[in-house]
Amino acid sequence: MLSYIIKRLLLMIPTLFGVLLVTFAVIQFVPGGPVEQMVSQLQGRDSGGEGAVASGAGYRGRQGVDAKRIEEIKQLYGFDKPAHERFIQTLHQFATFDLGKSFFYPKSVWELVKDKLPVSISLGLWTFFLSYLVSIPLGIAKAVRAGSRFDTWTSLLILVGYAIPGFVLGVALLVIFGGQLQWFPLRGLTSGNWEQLSWGAKVVDYLWHIALPVTASVLGAFAVTTILTKNAFLEEIGKQYVLTARAKGLSKKTVLWKHVFRNALIPLVTGFPSAFISAFFAGSLLIETLFSLDGLGLLSYESVMRRDYPVVLGTLYLFTLIGLFTKLVSDLCYVWVDPRVKFD
Repeated sequence: MLSYIIKRLLLMIPTLFGVLLVTFAVIQFVPGGPVEQMVSQLQGRDSGGEGAVASGAGYRGRQGVDAKRIEEIKQLYGFDKPAHERFIQTLHQFATFDLGKSFFYPKSVWELVKDKLPVSISLGLWTFFLSYLVSIPLGIAKAVRAGSRFDTWTSLLILVGYAIPGFVLGVALLVIFGGQLQWFPLRGLTSGNWEQLSWGAKVVDYLWHIALPVTASVLGAFAVTTILTKNAFLEEIGKQYVLTARAKGLSKKTVLWKHVFRNALIPLVTGFPSAFISAFFAGSLLIETLFSLDGLGLLSYESVMRRDYPVVLGTLYLFTLIGLFTKLVSDLCYVWVDPRVKFD
């Protein structure tokens, strides 16, 4: 087991290097970088105008902007150095977990992630816990009652919910409950006077604001977990050891909870770390934009659109590293849940 963990940890290094190398190479050919945007601002033009040339490929200048001024701008953003030197410098920073500073925000990447994280945590954790708390009991009930009317109707409902995109449901919720009925606020995670409220009022205000975004996010998450739970239980119920236990006189309830339950939950438990960690970082861009929630999803999108390369590379490095460690924990959960699994 120890050798397997060490091997997986060592494999993370080339994986991270490959992800950063490919992303950095793509960045060099993307037009409309920070140098072009600054020059366009100096000329009073939009940054998407004609004549833009990728920063990494070398900016050739525009009419009306002094060449010396362009060199100063390139030096300001670090584009005065060759691409390979900038990539090596980025690797050195990331090796010490220095994610750099944003081109357009007066903050470091770490500070930006810290500021946006509460919104994504709120959306992700509520979605995660609600989907698991509903989906697992519902999946077990569907497996026990497979083929019944309950199974048919619940399958229809969760598949309809899965087919409706979250942002479409979000628009409908905003129009009906936020606009027409005015039961819920249209934007934000808290009210403007949240700091002056008592603790009880703060909790109520927070739940009042988060209700519609979570509803729009969680509906589609029910289907996958519910169907996975149902299929896992149906597979275990049909195995020989269940028939043997029933033949020995054990009740159906005892067999289900003492024998089937642990084996059927293996695929769910092993996927638990990934689902839990993704709750922090896999915020929905459309949901955040729709409900005016300033989270990590919106930060990533704006960073790409504004060509804020330190934020793009820094968040990509951080999320990739977390994803690799989460995958390792998920694999180790197999051994914890099922001791028969041997990685060697």
